[in-house]
Amino acid sequence: MTTFRAHLNSLRFKLLAVIVLIIVPLVTVLLVNNHYAVQVVRNGVAQTNANLLSLYMGQIDRNLEQVDDYLYDLSQLNTDLIILENTDPAAENDYLKAKIRLNNLISNEIRYYKFIDLFFIYSEASRDLIMNQNFGASLEEREAVKASVARMLQDDKSSYSNKRWYIWKDNGNFYLFHMVKVGKVYVGAWVNAEKIMVPLSLIDFGKSGAALLATERLEPINHLDLIESQSIELKPDTGPYYLSGSSVKYMVIGESSTRGDFRLIALIPDDIILEKLPFMQRIASIISVIACLFVLLFVFFMRRIFLLPINRMLSAMRRIRDGKWETRLQEQAASTEFEMMNETFNSMIAEIHDLKIHVYEEKLNLQKAELKHLQLQINPHFFLNSLNIIYNLATVKDFALIQEMTKCLVAYFRFMFRSSSHLVSLQEELKHTENYLRIQQLRFPDCLSYRIECMEDLKGAMIPPLVVQTVVENCIKHAMSTDYPMEIRIRADASCMPDKPEAPYMRIWIVDNGPGFPEAVLQQLQTGEEPVSDQGEHIGLWNMKRRLRLLYQTDVAIRFANAASGGAEVELQLPAVMS
Repeated sequence: MTTFRAHLNSLRFKLLAVIVLIIVPLVTVLLVNNHYAVQVVRNGVAQTNANLLSLYMGQIDRNLEQVDDYLYDLSQLNTDLIILENTDPAAENDYLKAKIRLNNLISNEIRYYKFIDLFFIYSEASRDLIMNQNFGASLEEREAVKASVARMLQDDKSSYSNKRWYIWKDNGNFYLFHMVKVGKVYVGAWVNAEKIMVPLSLIDFGKSGAALLATERLEPINHLDLIESQSIELKPDTGPYYLSGSSVKYMVIGESSTRGDFRLIALIPDDIILEKLPFMQRIASIISVIACLFVLLFVFFMRRIFLLPINRMLSAMRRIRDGKWETRLQEQAASTEFEMMNETFNSMIAEIHDLKIHVYEEKLNLQKAELKHLQLQINPHFFLNSLNIIYNLATVKDFALIQEMTKCLVAYFRFMFRSSSHLVSLQEELKHTENYLRIQQLRFPDCLSYRIECMEDLKGAMIPPLVVQTVVENCIKHAMSTDYPMEIRIRADASCMPDKPEAPYMRIWIVDNGPGFPEAVLQQLQTGEEPVSDQGEHIGLWNMKRRLRLLYQTDVAIRFANAASGGAEVELQLPAVMS
C-alpha cells in the first residue's frame, strides 16, 4: 500500500495523468464515433448480402420443391413401381417392361429439370438401379457417378426422411440427394453440390472473399483451403453476422435451406467492407492515431529529459540505502540543474562514506574490548573451581588423582592462556571440553559420564573459544547431583539456516539428564532477557550469548529448551567457516 501511494505521488504519474486527462476524452469520442460508423457499414453490408443469400436460397429451395413435387407424384401415381417389388421369376417379363417404361419416363422428364443431374429408381428387393443423367459426360464419368449413387443406396437409409434433401460425401466430392420410399422402391434425385454454387460466383465478395456451401453440421463443401489457411470458424446462427479469421478478418453470413440439410455461407473480407467508410471517418481514425503517437512522444521526451536523471538518482539512493556506499552518479549529458545535483550528490555521499568508516572502526574497537571483557569474566570462574578440586584431593591424600588432575589442569589453562584469539577450531574446543569433563569425573567418581560426537568434516571449523565448555559447565553447576548418575551428550553435525539454505552451517547440540531449566530462567533465556540473579547465576550462558551475537550478528541461532525425556537442552547453529 505504501509503494502504491508513493507511485501515485510521483512526478511521473502526475505529469502522465495530466496528459491522459486531456487526450483520452478526445480520443475516446473519436474512437466511439469511428466504431459506430464501422458498425453501421458492417450492418449495411451484412444486410445486403444476407438478402442476396436469402434470395438465392429461396430460388434453390423452389427448384428443389419442384423436384420434390415430381418425386411425390411419381411415387404415388406410377404403378410400375409396384412391379419392381416383385422378384418372382415368373413375372420377369413384366418386371423388364416396367423397368423400360420407368427408364423412358425419367429420361424424358429430366430434361425439364435442368437444376438436377440425374433421377434414379432403386429396387431394394432386387437391388436393381435405374438411373438417367442430365448432362453429357464420358462413360468413365458416368460410371463413377453411378458407383457413388450405388454406395449411397447401400448406406443405412432408415435415418433419411421423405421430405428432406441430404448431403452425401464420396471420394472427396459432395452431392445433394432426395429419396421417396414406396414400399421397397426408392425414387430419388441427385445433384452435384458444386453445381448449386455456380450462380453465386457472379456476386462480388472481393478478391479473397467467397461463397460456400456447408452441411448443417457446418462442414464446408467447397473453399476448404480458404477456411483452413485463414482459420475461419464456422458457427451456428449467432445473429446477422460475425467476424472470424486469423491474419484477415472475414464477415461470415449464413442462410439455411428450408428443404435440405445444407446452408449457404458468404465470406466477405473485412478490409473490403471498411473501404466503403466515408472520408471523414478515415480522418477521425488518423486523428486518433496521431493523438496516441503524441502521448508516446511526450512520454519519451519527458522520460529522456526529466525522468531518467531522477530515476538514476533514485536508483543510486536505493543502492546506498542497501549499504553500497561506493555508488556514484556517472557523468552524463543532462540539464544544468541535474548536473549540479549529481555533483553535489556524489560529494555528499563521499563525505558520509568516510564518516561511516570512522564510526565503524570505533564500533569494532568497542566490540573487541567488550569481547575481551566477557572472556575474562569466564576464566576466573573455572580457576576458583579448579583450586577447590585440588584442595579436596589433597585433603584425602589421593596423590595419583592429584597428578592426573594437575595434568588436566595444565592442559586446561594452557588452552585458556592461548585462547586470547577470537576463534579456535571445533576439534580444539571439543578436546578442551572433554578435558574439563574429565576433571569433573575425577572430582565426582561414578557420578558423571559423557559422550562427544563430531563429524570429521567439521573438526576444522572455527568457533569462538569456551562456547561449548561454558554450556557444559552450566550443566555441571546446576544439574550435578550425587543422587543419580549424570550424563552429558555433545554432538556436532552439518546443518543449514531456513532463510539461507545455500550457506554451510553446523549444529552443536548439548543435552544432560538433569532436572532441566527452571521455567522462569528458561523464559528469560528464550526471550533474550539477562538471567542474572542476586548470586550471579547463569551469567556464563548470558556471556556466551553476547559473544556469539557480537561475532555473528544475525548469522547465529541459539535455542534453549527442556528435553521431553528430562534434562536441559542447548542447540547452537553457527556458520561452518573452515580454517
